[in-house]
Amino acid sequence: MNSKVKAWLEDGTIDIFLGYKEIDHHPLPYCFTKERLDEVEDLVLSPVRYSLEKIATHMAAVEPGIKIGMLARDCNSRALNVLYLWNQLNPDNVRTVNVNCCPSRLKEHGDCSYLEPETIGAYKKQVGVDNNLALEDVEAYGETERLDRWMYEFQKCIKCYGCRNICPVCFCKECSLEHDELVRTGPLLPDVPVFHMVRAVHMAGRCIDCGLCEAACPMDIPLRLLYQKVNQIVMDLFDYETGTSVEQPPFSILGDTVTLEPKPIEPLKVINNE
Repeated sequence: MNSKVKAWLEDGTIDIFLGYKEIDHHPLPYCFTKERLDEVEDLVLSPVRYSLEKIATHMAAVEPGIKIGMLARDCNSRALNVLYLWNQLNPDNVRTVNVNCCPSRLKEHGDCSYLEPETIGAYKKQVGVDNNLALEDVEAYGETERLDRWMYEFQKCIKCYGCRNICPVCFCKECSLEHDELVRTGPLLPDVPVFHMVRAVHMAGRCIDCGLCEAACPMDIPLRLLYQKVNQIVMDLFDYETGTSVEQPPFSILGDTVTLEPKPIEPLKVINNE
């Protein structure tokens, strides 16, 4: 791996390589360059994950022609496919060194320990949504109970924007989560459940199931399950698996025929837990 990266930098295949370097005993994202070629020896693999492709997106926005190399687990590769589709990165300017990844419903194999089941408290299991459950287990709750459990999770949100900021496929220049007509900005806590519903809609057909949002959430909201649900809807309607190819996503294809049956929007049922 190190020799390949060094060769790419030396022959100009890439201008910069995004990987990990151990700093004060902690692997952190690091930019390796031809000017500091000896540092490539410090390039390491790490069970710690950061959104390297998000860093690449920011670099390309400033310097569109920059040639970027990066370490890529399967989740990084899925994110890159989405970013290529939405013209956030040019695939001709990106080279990857592929490494094994975390388990995901979008990828059958995985050998790192990142997504090992976490310890869930008894109260959360009783009134909330267990992060370790499969989506079909959550769907098995009755409609009223399922709503109650999700509302318990959403009301914990402190609107830190950690889920958005870490997300590799959040790239809008104007974010709906900062639009006063949808989500009030400032120190106020978010309207429940508007904040998470707005974000969930934007994740449909984009979420690549990396789990970074859930890892970043200080309130342990099961965001991965929420976005798996919206992706399941996309799969059921359009037979489209996000990030698995560079084919156009269903939301970017316009046609002359309406294939979905319009249905009235039902008002949200307010559950009184008192």
